[in-house]
Amino acid sequence: MSNTANDPLIGAHMSISGGVDKAIIRGASAGCRAVQIFTKSSNQWAAKELDAEVVAGFKTRMTETGIKDVVAHDSYLINLASPDNDLREKSFRAFLDEMDRCRVLGIRQLIMHPGSHTGQGEEEGLRTISAQFKKLLSMSEGWGVNIVLETTAGQGTNLGYSFEQLATIIENTGSSDRMKVCFDTCHVFAAGYDISTVDGYHETMEIFDRIIGLDRLVAFHINDSKKGLGSRVDRHEHLGQGEIGEVAFRMVMNDDRFKSIPKILETPKGKEMDEDRQNLAFLKKLLTKAPGN
Repeated sequence: MSNTANDPLIGAHMSISGGVDKAIIRGASAGCRAVQIFTKSSNQWAAKELDAEVVAGFKTRMTETGIKDVVAHDSYLINLASPDNDLREKSFRAFLDEMDRCRVLGIRQLIMHPGSHTGQGEEEGLRTISAQFKKLLSMSEGWGVNIVLETTAGQGTNLGYSFEQLATIIENTGSSDRMKVCFDTCHVFAAGYDISTVDGYHETMEIFDRIIGLDRLVAFHINDSKKGLGSRVDRHEHLGQGEIGEVAFRMVMNDDRFKSIPKILETPKGKEMDEDRQNLAFLKKLLTKAPGN
């Protein structure tokens, strides 16, 4: 797939195997203009310090390839809402380290799942995570890294499945301008927001704007859903092949409010990334006048 400066700001999550700079090369080869990466192994607590040569290579590769935007996603081990003191402290240190890695790489947005209350109840879980964020924001002042809350499907005891919960977390941090949101299409749909129709899309975005504010929206995860509306099950599917269908993606791609916001695929893929190329081509073909826009 060709990649030009006029292409939409779409891309996919890329592996950092061999170094974070390799993710940029992989993204460019798949036709991405934006990529998402882990700044370290997503299933290990410990992380080797970023090598200066690798960091320089990362920034050079962005310039060489025309990749316009890179966002990061934190480790899935992290749970800042945990009632377990040891796990919460371990998660805090790990997340602060990931914020620092983003600072070193020049990545502004660190996307994360808000956390799971694991039985302590949603209200207590929201209070717990908000307290962690207040400390993280204070300790990372001047780093230029935002904490980006991802909308979740609400599976199990996961928090952040309603716009109200995300707004509560943001408010409890003093409404810091460094608290942002990533809109995951699969998760939002599974949580019960019907974006599969033109009217449903407009209504969902109006609710989001009223409760959170579109000014806090800095990234999209573009995924179809294997499960139905309100299923509260987080299972990603290739675009147009799941329960959401085509309309929602056409609406996002043609919504002028989101033109400069990166739209990242997290759909299933193999080593050769052919699936990413197909899904990116699917999105490009939707760049026509959206129905109802």
